[in-house]
Amino acid sequence: MADVEKWSTNDVSEWLQQNGFSKYCDLFCEEHDIDGQVLLLLTEADLRNPPLSLSVLGDIKRLMIKISQLRLDNGVDVDGNELFPAYQNMLMRSRHQSSFGSRQGSRRSSQRRASSFNGNLQTRNGQTVHFIQEKRKTFLSFIYVFLVFLLTAFTMVVVHDRVPDMERYPPLPDIFLDNLPYIHWAFQAAELCAIILATLFSIILILHKHRYIVLRRLFALCGSVFLLRCITMFVTSLSVPGVHLQCAGKVYGDTLTKMKRALEIWLGFGMSLTGVHTCGDYMFSGHTIMITMFNFFITEYSPRKFYLVHTLTWVLNLFGIFFILAGHEHYSIDVIIAFYITSRMFLYYHTLANNRALSQEDKRTSVWFPMFSYFEANVDGIVPNVYEWPCRYPAFLREWFESEKEAID
Repeated sequence: MADVEKWSTNDVSEWLQQNGFSKYCDLFCEEHDIDGQVLLLLTEADLRNPPLSLSVLGDIKRLMIKISQLRLDNGVDVDGNELFPAYQNMLMRSRHQSSFGSRQGSRRSSQRRASSFNGNLQTRNGQTVHFIQEKRKTFLSFIYVFLVFLLTAFTMVVVHDRVPDMERYPPLPDIFLDNLPYIHWAFQAAELCAIILATLFSIILILHKHRYIVLRRLFALCGSVFLLRCITMFVTSLSVPGVHLQCAGKVYGDTLTKMKRALEIWLGFGMSLTGVHTCGDYMFSGHTIMITMFNFFITEYSPRKFYLVHTLTWVLNLFGIFFILAGHEHYSIDVIIAFYITSRMFLYYHTLANNRALSQEDKRTSVWFPMFSYFEANVDGIVPNVYEWPCRYPAFLREWFESEKEAID
């Protein structure tokens, strides 16, 4: 038959009949107009989910093997690894398993090239699991958190104009703040803890093989928690927690001035180290959110044997919270709520993401958490902590390394 990419729907129908899938001819070719190009792009998720919704597991697996064989035979290169199936290693092994001697080295080289091509195949319980990077979804999650942070900055300006008068509404009683002397450098120390945690996370993210999945989860969680923070601090305005704070309402005037101030807060990341000073955003602590989020992501996506690193992140997390309170920048309830909500959101998100039975079979998930369902639709269980150098070697160096490795083997 002709080149698969040039197949018509009739050619696809004939191919299905030849391979024992004649019962799907009408579904594929008549109802959904699947030609050769579309056939090569089909994934297992496409077969399982609407509108195709194949119900026989054996047919799904066998059909994917046949499609994978077509891709290999036609040299199809699926850019970004998003559509390349998890059956490639199995097919490569089956092609070479009867060879010995020099053919054995060729097989290892082919498998390494297949692994390098895909880059996202992992083995779990003897089965190959495919982790899709999906850079487009990561970009969408970045847009989401970008807009939420802009909204947060503007909300901070609005609540600053609504801050209660300090003479009429003194700081609320707080058992911790009332018994802890004010330390003028403490809040800057808390921000240094956040910077150290952010640096550690950045190193892990750069080296992590599935960095786009990790980054997408960070953006999704940060955006959701800060969106909730926008709502709470807009609804309720608390009095200033420390008399050292110079806060006065109605200082930004018209909308344009507020937008300029919001941009200043956003560009300065809301940190006092960058010269940003705000009042009224006391429900709940944004600094505690980021410190806690970085801590949890570092401990989740770094090797379990990095005990010292995990201990350090928890120490920085707890000291960061202490310094926030020692600087009298937030009430105790602010950091307690921020830590609780951030940690519960992280654990709940990852519990659903790591358990496909919960995230995919329960239809309520797609109703109540549509963003989660979209971002995690193609993530097959727990993301392994596998690391790699992010930059690819030039082709001639890669080939030289492979030839040297084969010679050693």
